[in-house]
Amino acid sequence: MADAPRIALIADVHGNAVALEAVLSDLSRSGADELICLGDVAATGPRPREAIERIAGLGCPVVRGNTDRFLLHPEVEETDDEDTRRTFELDLWGAEQLDEAHRSALAGYQPVVERPGLCCYHGSPRSDTEELLATTPPAALEAALDGHAALVFAGAHTHQPMLRRHGTSLVINPGSVGIPFEMLPDGRFHNPPFAEYAIVAGREVEFHRVPLDVSQVAGDALASGMPHAGWWVKDWSWEA
Repeated sequence: MADAPRIALIADVHGNAVALEAVLSDLSRSGADELICLGDVAATGPRPREAIERIAGLGCPVVRGNTDRFLLHPEVEETDDEDTRRTFELDLWGAEQLDEAHRSALAGYQPVVERPGLCCYHGSPRSDTEELLATTPPAALEAALDGHAALVFAGAHTHQPMLRRHGTSLVINPGSVGIPFEMLPDGRFHNPPFAEYAIVAGREVEFHRVPLDVSQVAGDALASGMPHAGWWVKDWSWEA
């Protein structure tokens, strides 16, 4: 499908303006006819306002992620897990940074964005918190995608790149721009120093990883005023 448009997919920016700019700069070299954002634009990172404004300025369609929804309607959550508590407090801080223009932009995000041959969502077409993984049983994947037809199904939420076959279709995840994850052998997550995205052209899929300056990411977080900044940056490194 040589004439198929090249559609760039970015996801899970999470207020990481340094990573977003690195991806947009790389995209200017790799080239794409259209850009679609798969959601979770602003929360859980140091620059929620700037991320929303930068994405809005691009004029691209945006899928609504679960944290985008949270920023519009924050709800108090009780938890005994320390990492979950810190993340929740960081997301509440992010919601407090936004004004009406930011909230209006978030309200304009869509549950699903479709193009010929391409279906884009955050978790799944039916839920912004559903995780579609390489190990998701085929029957469960079929149920999650029910009611939609595409050559390529593209989602986010897990922060990990994925490509798998599903019948005659592909199911992909471009990874995360702002908080990429790698699972270590001991079960811990590690943040590799990359910003991730993908380009789809018909049935062809390219995965891209853009190197990041970890000191720049950390410095921006520590200067932002975000709570738990030291905790947020501690797992960013070249080595696990």
